[in-house]
Amino acid sequence: MDISSILQGGYQHPLSRSWQGRRQLTKSMFMYPIFITDDPDASVIIPSLPGQRRWGVNMLESFLGPLVKKGLQSVILFGVPLTCEKDGRGTPADDPSGPVIQAIKKIRQLFPSLYIACDVCLCEYTSHGHCGLLHDDGTINTKPSVLRLAEVAVNYAKAGAHCVAPSDMMDGRIKAIKLALMDADLASKCTLMSYSAKFASALYGPFRDAAGSAPSFGNRKCYQLPPTAKGLARRAIQRDAAEGADIIMVKPALPYLDIISDAAQLAPDHPLACYQVSGEFAMVHAGAAAGVYDLKTMAFETTESMVRAGATLILSYFTPDFLDWLEV
Repeated sequence: MDISSILQGGYQHPLSRSWQGRRQLTKSMFMYPIFITDDPDASVIIPSLPGQRRWGVNMLESFLGPLVKKGLQSVILFGVPLTCEKDGRGTPADDPSGPVIQAIKKIRQLFPSLYIACDVCLCEYTSHGHCGLLHDDGTINTKPSVLRLAEVAVNYAKAGAHCVAPSDMMDGRIKAIKLALMDADLASKCTLMSYSAKFASALYGPFRDAAGSAPSFGNRKCYQLPPTAKGLARRAIQRDAAEGADIIMVKPALPYLDIISDAAQLAPDHPLACYQVSGEFAMVHAGAAAGVYDLKTMAFETTESMVRAGATLILSYFTPDFLDWLEV
């Protein structure tokens, strides 16, 4: 046997095995997506997302407090308005009395060291459920959509968000949001995390149940990326980096590890996020419940593959679990 054939000596011990990875999972890598509803006392189970709930602002202290003590460092907020009057421009998105802005202020007060990102989109707040404003024929009206998204982002930043994260996939929204943050003197105080390569995936079903964000007609395939569109994803990543994104994101994660790897090469000087979306999370749970594999083992395998591909930040519903699993 040739000398170059011998590899196992380098990973024969648990410690030396850990050295084979370029990066290891840490608690700070995980950002926890949480759903905030406009019932302040809500704690509502989401059946399709195991262990997850919709929360009211009055419940945030008891919900987040134990997680912060375990090492939770960041969350991303998704508003779930159930009682507001929705309209064509998503007016409730930045309502000062709405769930997101109220939650930002509450979390800043309760947990000053907790990093708060806010998803910026209109789908939860529009009467039609699409992510932007529409022409009369039902197609996306890009220019006013981008201006409205920038307005919402600035208002979240003014309320105290550390990060705004547009997930709408409208053309040009990163530049518009960056310029709006600059005009408001907030660009150096608020991170802009772009959902740069967000694909039109079948894995969003549980999220849409949780957020009530399914479109009332049609679909989002004209603005979310086609699953086969590697070139489009690469162009979108480069565009958003050039337009002022501080963090690049790929969503979903596991089926798009090649895109995460591409993003690490195309934007090597940017932090790289990926979103282990609701369907991925539910799928891992379903397999474990069926006895196909051990839940913890598969949770580690999937997230470690994302880190191996180049991710430095993982948005995951497994975050509370990893706060326990990474304790040792």
